[in-house]
Amino acid sequence: GFVPQPTPVILLKEGTDTSQGIPQLISNINACQVIAEAVRTTLGPRGMDKLMVDSRGKATISNDGATILKLLDVVHPAAKTLVDIARSQDAEVGDGTTSVTLLSAEFLKQLKPYVEEGLHPQTIIRAFRTATNLAVSKIKEIAVSVKKDDKEQRQLLEKCAATALNSKLIAGQKGFFSRMVVDAVMSLDELMSLKMIGIKKVQGGGLEVGVCCSVSRESQEEEFTHEWTRSPVDRCRRPNLHPNVPQTEVLTACVWCDLQACGGSIQTSVGAMTDDVLGQCELFEEVQVGGERYNFFKGCPKAQTCTIILRGGAEQFTEETERSLHDAIMIVRRAIKNDSVVAGGGAIEMELSKYLRDYSRTIPGKQQLLIGAYAKALEIIPRQLCDNAGFDATNILNKLRAKHAQGGTWYGVDINSEDIADNFVACVWEPSIVKINALTAASEAACLILSVDETIKNPRSSMDGPPGGAGRGRGRGRPHAH
Repeated sequence: GFVPQPTPVILLKEGTDTSQGIPQLISNINACQVIAEAVRTTLGPRGMDKLMVDSRGKATISNDGATILKLLDVVHPAAKTLVDIARSQDAEVGDGTTSVTLLSAEFLKQLKPYVEEGLHPQTIIRAFRTATNLAVSKIKEIAVSVKKDDKEQRQLLEKCAATALNSKLIAGQKGFFSRMVVDAVMSLDELMSLKMIGIKKVQGGGLEVGVCCSVSRESQEEEFTHEWTRSPVDRCRRPNLHPNVPQTEVLTACVWCDLQACGGSIQTSVGAMTDDVLGQCELFEEVQVGGERYNFFKGCPKAQTCTIILRGGAEQFTEETERSLHDAIMIVRRAIKNDSVVAGGGAIEMELSKYLRDYSRTIPGKQQLLIGAYAKALEIIPRQLCDNAGFDATNILNKLRAKHAQGGTWYGVDINSEDIADNFVACVWEPSIVKINALTAASEAACLILSVDETIKNPRSSMDGPPGGAGRGRGRGRPHAH
């Protein structure tokens, strides 16, 4: 007989877009590949830069993964996750944003066939958690700790800074800048607050001008923007000013600027000017830098702050230099806090890849395949370094696999000779915490995206709905349904 079709139950408002199941997972994985494509070519010393123009026509040239992803207007919900991961890496460690994005996209790419075959995401996630834990403990086991004696440590810090600057616009002057960055970070107190390093950009002139001695501690009194303080010392760039005060209008009085650094104290009148309230510094001078005059306080007894003055032609250029220095400063801070390093240039990734591949052979079933996929995905970093430099990636990766199989732990891509080299000896160093954070974040991102099997989009709010709806403010005169 005739079976009546049950009426479909409609739970969601009309126009809601739902997509679910395997096609949804695959579409999320593909969206993440697109994000990775955006930053793929910026990785490493031979990485290219991106020029992004926003809706107002402002151009930004950058090589920094986090900056690029921030400026891309990503609307796809799953791809947004990747952008967030890159930004968390930027906030946590300050560098390695491109690596994180590439790794998580590559994890997903390697998993795509398994997802298509209908392997349950939770099985994958379990394998990935295992692999990440193994990789992290392996990094900790093989990372090299550098002795705290001053000379050694200083060299270590400069090498880490130089490695961070290798891939940036100013790689040509990395020796100069890595020394400057280390000087700047070394002048801070134990807390190493980033705010204590001011970066002042002045147009015109060459890039290499040195570190200026000292800019004041942040003190509330500095937020004076009165006419009377229009002094040459408007060089204290303060990121935490009220948002409605344009940066150029921040005029700070010389009095407050360097008081703490020089050891002076604030006076309200000139009546009580005794020696003990005055500050001292070895040298105070007013210097013309570019188009402006600045007051320099040098050799301050209590200085735990400093200012870097950047000179350069185009505004985009000095801005990108500032972003690069930020990465290097963050790396040096990390390296001081935990003094263990690993070799960069794809070396650590190849070693982990070999280790996980060996491990996967010891376990049965699906977990073996999945940990193998994780191991294969790690090779994206050296592969991309080769691609970006125009090398034959397959050839170099084969050499690297062979070398790591023979126990060459620190062998990675050698950019200068289009070959492989012991990158530890070559001093391509990165703090191990950067790698640990990158792996953990990338794996978490991949697992997060895999565990989303349905996206539900609400229909557009009545604001931009089709005319005829109860549009707010459209004079339809209907009461709102509350």
